[in-house]
Order: sequence, then C-alpha cells, then structure tokens
Amino acid sequence: MHWSIENRMVAGFGLVLAFVLVIGVVSYFNTKKLIANSHADARSHGALQMLEGILSTAENADLGQRRYLITGEESYLSPYRTAVSRLPEQLRYLRETTADSAAQQSRLDSLEKLITKSLDSSKAEIALRTNEGFEGVRHLIFASRVKNEIDEIRLLIEEMENEENKTLTRRAEESQASTHDTILLLALATLLQSVLLGSVYYLIRHDITQRKRVATELRHRGEQLEAANKELEAFSYSVSHDLRAPLRHIDGYVGLLEKAAVTTLDEKARRYLATISESAKQMGQLIDDLLVFSRMGRAEMRDTPVYLDQLVKEVQHELRHDTQGRNIAWRIGPLPTVHGDPAMLRLVLINLISNAVKFTRTRPLATIEIGSASGRPGEKVVFVRDNGVGFDMQYVEKLFGVFQRLHRAEEFDGTGIGLANVRRIIHRHGGRTWAEGTVDGGATFYFSLPTGMEPA
Repeated sequence: MHWSIENRMVAGFGLVLAFVLVIGVVSYFNTKKLIANSHADARSHGALQMLEGILSTAENADLGQRRYLITGEESYLSPYRTAVSRLPEQLRYLRETTADSAAQQSRLDSLEKLITKSLDSSKAEIALRTNEGFEGVRHLIFASRVKNEIDEIRLLIEEMENEENKTLTRRAEESQASTHDTILLLALATLLQSVLLGSVYYLIRHDITQRKRVATELRHRGEQLEAANKELEAFSYSVSHDLRAPLRHIDGYVGLLEKAAVTTLDEKARRYLATISESAKQMGQLIDDLLVFSRMGRAEMRDTPVYLDQLVKEVQHELRHDTQGRNIAWRIGPLPTVHGDPAMLRLVLINLISNAVKFTRTRPLATIEIGSASGRPGEKVVFVRDNGVGFDMQYVEKLFGVFQRLHRAEEFDGTGIGLANVRRIIHRHGGRTWAEGTVDGGATFYFSLPTGMEPA
C-alpha cells in the first residue's frame, strides 16, 4: 500500500500524539500521586509531632500531680490543669490526621481510654490530698498505678509513631518511583518530539522537492495542452471552412441539376436528389453542432447572477416560429436566481425547451411545464416537463451522450448533441443532470446548480 506524504505525516502526527497523550496521562496521575503523598506526609509529620506533644503533656501532668501529693504546693498542679484542657484538643487533632488508617484509629481509641482513665485517677487523688492532707495520700505516693499508666501510654504512642514512620518510608519509596517514572516519560516525550520534528523537516523537504518536480511536469503538460488546443482550434477552423465548403457545393449542384433536368427526371430521381440535398444540409448542421460542443469545453466561463425566469421568457420568444400555430399550454412556475454564465445557461434552456416543443408535436394539446424542485442541500434544481412521446427509462443514460438518439430521424429531426451540450455546461457549473420519462407518457429533464457556484 502506497501512502502519500500527507498520509504519512498525518499517521506520524497521530502516533506521536497518541504517545504524548499516554505519557501526559501517566505523568498526570504520577504527579497527582506525588501531591497526595506530599499532603499525606505533612499529616504524618503533624501526627508524629502531636504524639510527642501528647506524651510530653501526659508526663508533665503526672510529674506535677506527684509533686503536689508530696508537697501540697498548688503551683505543681499547673501541668495537670494544662493537660486537662489541652489533651482533648490534641487527641481530636490526632484523630483527624490519622483518619485514613483504621489501625491508627483503633490505637487512638485505646490511647484516649488510657488518658481519660489516668486523668480521672489523678483528679480523685488530688481531691483526696486537698481534703485529707498528706496522710490521706501517703499510701499512693509510692504506688505503681501512675507509673504503669504512663508506661502504657508511652508504649501505645511508640507503636503509633512506628506505624507513621513506616507509612512515611513507604510513601517516600512510592514518590521516588513515581518521580523516576515521570522523568523517564518526559525524556521519552522529548525524544518523540525530536523525532517528530526531524521527520516533519524531512517530509517537508521531500514534499518541496516533489512539488517542484510536479510543478515542472504540470508546466510541461500545460505547454503540451496549449499546443494541443492550438491544433484543435486549427482543426475546428478546418472543419468550419474546408468541410462545409464541399457540402455547400453538393447542395448547390443538386439544386442546379434539379433545375436543369426538371423535364427529364422522374419522380424517383427527384426524390434521390432531395435526399442528397437534405443529407448535405443535415451534415452541415451536424458539423456546426460538433463545433459548438467542442468549444463548450474550452470556452471561458463568466460568473454573474442569472435570472432564470427572464431567461425562459427570452427563450420562448426565440422559439416563437417553432411554436406558431401549435396549441401549447405553458406552465411556468417561480424560478430561482443562480450564479453562472448567462450564455451557457441560455443554451441549456434552449435545448431543453426546444426538445419539449419538438417531442410534443404529435399532441393536439401540448403541455410544457418549467419550474423548480427540491434537491440536495446546497443546490437549486430546475426542471422542464412535457407530455410528449417520452422514452424508455432503461435507455436513460444514453440521453446525454453524443449522437445518442432514442427516436428515428424520420420522426423527429436533430443531431443528438443538444443534451450532451446540456450535461457538459451543467457539469462545468458544478451541477448535475438527470431525466425521468415513460414511453408515450412524457418526459422530465432536471438540472441542478450549486447555491455558491464557482466556475470550472
């Protein structure tokens, strides 16, 4: 399979774009993960600091409470009062920062119970010292209750700190791996972009070279086409003058022969001469139509607004001699204004309307309808309909060919080039032609023109 430069460039761009998109998506999620880990690390560090603060607050409260029990000095209760007011807030913050860990939340539940129990016991002992003095708490001073509770708090906090440190280590490894992958992906993206730029440069250089070669070939072919057009014009001139002259001679000498031998020629001989004269005239008309057909493909087109309703009136007036004495019912509906070459579109209407006049000649009341119809988006459709002899739809594709006739010359005159001219003109305008008909049931010929016509 041979791919053009454009296809290869599009395929290359698409492939690189797909890789870049994949790299971008992966980098996005890696970056998102790094940011999430960074936020989680901040929470873990906050939790570690808070655990240290809780332990310090609990130990200070225990030390102050024991001193108060021994001395009864009120100032030693300051750490205890601070713990009572601060520990609930510290525990609440710790619960928020470890909310994503079920294990830490479970340890925190145990820690809260231990701290609450320790504070409640301390409160009762302080009240006992206040009410009964030193003798009332002598047996508590050397008891191991407080020491055991602080040791349990210290051990639980140590477990929570170890868990947070493990989590920090795991996140650090994940972040390092994500950073490494992101760097590799960005390096790969840079490499792909470099390859793409290099490929684009190569393809552009190659395309420029190829375009220069094509331009040279087109210039050479244009010169050949110009030479061929000149030869065709010379041939047309030869046909116009050199071929029609013998036909005029044939027709002229047939007339002279008929006059000179009018008394000696019988009816059969005069019929032969009439056939020769008619054939010469028909050959001359055929040559004229061929010249028009050949010039139609080379003629320069104009692009101006064409008012089809006005053009139809002019064509009707031009065909007045053909319709004189005929019983024709004309039905002309609103016609659109189009853009195109007025002379060429005039020829289209002349061919279609004159055909309708010709092929309804056998009807006592001919009906010819001209109007517009709906078509494809972006086009205007015009039709010419008659109630004439019609045609068989199996031969519809022959109608617009050169020299294609569906009726005998004895029945209807013509050279078979008119509809070929119609198709060529409409095609040059960027439109299309088609027909519908039934045998002895009339015919309808359609042509379309684009709403924004650009001449070919």
